[in-house]
Amino acid sequence: MRVKEIIVVEGRDDTARIQLAVDADTIETNGSAINKQTLEKIRHAKEKRGVIIFTDPDYPGERIRNIINEHIPGCKHAFLPKEEAKNNKSDRASLGIEHASVEAIQKALEHVYELEEMKTSDINKADLIDYGLIGGKKASERRERLGKRLKIGHTNGKQLLKRLTQFQISKKQLDEAMELIDQEVQHDDQIHRNSF
Repeated sequence: MRVKEIIVVEGRDDTARIQLAVDADTIETNGSAINKQTLEKIRHAKEKRGVIIFTDPDYPGERIRNIINEHIPGCKHAFLPKEEAKNNKSDRASLGIEHASVEAIQKALEHVYELEEMKTSDINKADLIDYGLIGGKKASERRERLGKRLKIGHTNGKQLLKRLTQFQISKKQLDEAMELIDQEVQHDDQIHRNSF
C-alpha cells in the first residue's frame, strides 16, 4: 500500500513501524516539543503532497495534533484506537503507533478524515446526551466505542460535538453507529451474565 501524503508521527520508532505497514514518507515531531522548523516542514509537505497526522492516542498525541491544526489547517487525520496502540510486551504501560500491528496501521490509514472548517451539523448536544455520550455513567466508554467505530479517535465530552462536526459526521451516521454500539453492549452484557 503506497501512501501519497506525508505522514506526521511523533518519533523514529513510529516511522519504522509505519514503514513496515505501508510505503510512505514521514515527518517526525520528536514528541510534543514541536518547533517552528518542524511546522514549516509540515506546511511545505502539505502544499506539495498533502499531510496525514497520525499521532499516538494519548494526551501528548492529541496536543501535537491540535498544534499542527492550529498552524496548518486542512491536514488529513488518521486515528488508532488505544487498545491497538498498547505495549503488550513490557511491564510499563505505554501507548504509541510503534506498538501497533501492521494490520491496525493499514486499517487506520484506509480511514483518513479531512478536517473541515466548522460548519453546521445536524447533530446537537441533546443527541449526545440522549445517546449517553455525555453526562452519563458510561459516557467515556460509549465515546471510546463511537470513536473506534467512526474512526475519529477518542475524545472528551466537551470536544465530541466539535469533532463530529469537523469530520462532517451526519446525524444518520451517528444513529447507525450508536445502534451498532447498543447491540455490542447488549451482546457483551449477555456474555457477562452467562459467565456467572
